[in-house]
Amino acid sequence: MTEDFQIDVISDVVCPWCYIGQRRLAAAISRLPEDDAARRAAVRWHPFQLNPDLPQAGISRKRYLEDKFGGSDRAAQIYARVSTAGASVGIAFAFDRIEIQPNTRDAHRLVAWAQSHGDASDLVERLFHAYFVDGRALGDHAVLAAIAGEAGLPSDEARRLLDSGEGMDAIALMDQRAREIGVQGVPFFIFNQRIAVSGAQEPDTLLDAIAQARAN
Repeated sequence: MTEDFQIDVISDVVCPWCYIGQRRLAAAISRLPEDDAARRAAVRWHPFQLNPDLPQAGISRKRYLEDKFGGSDRAAQIYARVSTAGASVGIAFAFDRIEIQPNTRDAHRLVAWAQSHGDASDLVERLFHAYFVDGRALGDHAVLAAIAGEAGLPSDEARRLLDSGEGMDAIALMDQRAREIGVQGVPFFIFNQRIAVSGAQEPDTLLDAIAQARAN
C-alpha cells in the first residue's frame, strides 16, 4: 500500500443527509492519528443531482414540498428526524428559511472549479450551511460567487465561470457515471477506490471502512 489515501464523496448540496454525512466523515477523520495518510487526504467531491429535472432557476420551496411530500406539514414530520440527526453533529437545520429549491448544476460546477485550485471541502461546507442554515439561494450566481469568496477563492473568477456556462456537460457526465456504477442515493463514500459506503453512516462505520480499504 502506498502512503497516499483517497477519499471520494458523491453528494448533492441540497441533500440534508449529505450535510450530516460530511460532518460524520470529518468526525471520523479527526479521530485518526495526526500522521495518518487518510487524515491528510483531501476529500474529492463528485456531483449527484437529486432533482436534475428542475428548471435552471429552480422552483418555489412550497411547490417542491407539495410535489415531493404532499405539503409542508408532511415534510415537517419527515424532516424532524433529519433535524435531530443534524443537531447531533452541530447542524441547526432551518428548513423554513429556504424559499427556492434550486437546480444544483451551477453549485456542482463551482465545486469542481474549486477542486481545480485544491481542496474544496471548505467551500462544500459553506454551501451546505448557506442553504440549510441561512436559506441562501444556491441557484443565484451572485450568491454562489459570494460563497466562493467567503471560502477564500477569487469571487470574480467564480462569477465569470458561472456566467460562462463552462463545465455544464462535465457535471452532467459525472452525474450519469455515478448512476451507471450503481449510486442510487447520496451521500456515497468511496475509500481508496476499494470500499464503498452508502448513506450518512456513523463515524465508527466510516472508520471501519477506512481500515478495510487499507487491508484490501
